[in-house]
Amino acid sequence: MRPLDLQTLRLFVTVCEQRNIARAAERESIVGSAVSKRLAQLEDTVGTQLLVRKRHGVAPTPAGETLLEHAREMLAAVGRIERDMAGFATGVRGHVRMLVTASVMAESLADDVAAFLQDPAHRDIQVSMEERVSPEVVRGVREGSASLGICWDAADLQGLDTRGYRSDHLAIAAHASHPVAACGTVRFADVLGHEFVSMPALSAVQVLLARAAALEGRTLLHRVFVSNFDAALRVVRANLAISVVPREVAEPFAAVSGVRVVPLSDPWARRRFAICSRAGEALPAAAALLADYLAARGAATALATPDKAGSVAGVQQPGNT
Repeated sequence: MRPLDLQTLRLFVTVCEQRNIARAAERESIVGSAVSKRLAQLEDTVGTQLLVRKRHGVAPTPAGETLLEHAREMLAAVGRIERDMAGFATGVRGHVRMLVTASVMAESLADDVAAFLQDPAHRDIQVSMEERVSPEVVRGVREGSASLGICWDAADLQGLDTRGYRSDHLAIAAHASHPVAACGTVRFADVLGHEFVSMPALSAVQVLLARAAALEGRTLLHRVFVSNFDAALRVVRANLAISVVPREVAEPFAAVSGVRVVPLSDPWARRRFAICSRAGEALPAAAALLADYLAARGAATALATPDKAGSVAGVQQPGNT
């Protein structure tokens, strides 16, 4: 078989993602006929049909799906090479890319990474972070687009190397005048009669709460939907509704606002986060240093605040945010 051309593989991946040659051509700033020609040459090179032409576009054949998986891994590897070489060219001796969930980003990760980079021994290391939902974090790590991922440990981490990071505790955020604000702690079942400001329907917290409510034979009363914790807390401050947010995110906001934070007493309210990487592969030196550092910070926090919560039977914990 003739050597595979990276640019053709990149076009093939784009066509598979767009499911349309014209849209792929527009995205890659190339004429559609040139894309079709390259795809035909690729099929000739591998000796089998890769795409099925349909009325409104194209779809990969089984062989195409297999090539797509390999092509993504190859392009991710090329991307890592380009980033690492660019790092050496600018004097940066290591570049660590991380995919992380919104909860991790909103809580302690930024401070932990900043502390890591302030160490003189790490002055030649660069760290970039991108926010994703947990399934996308796991997928990105598996495909090699990031060296490290951090997400809720309830995600499907099978086939990845993992180690513990930190944990958080879900709580009710309520305006100071709201009846729930007077509680020391509260069971989730006891607040289901109130209106909520909620996160996107497919976020991990929202799926978990919907399932917990269903076990009580109830449904959540949604008043406002927002995309992040900061917006949720602002709605709570306006006394429009209550919200379920990580206590670690809510408490700094509550200290300068009229918001009260009431921890949930349900065992599932305690969440743990995991650092994940591709199984069976040695991490680059910079990524290994960062992973070790973050795991140590998480372990130190766990010793300072022992986890007394477990998981509640019957509530399946999803892994998105």
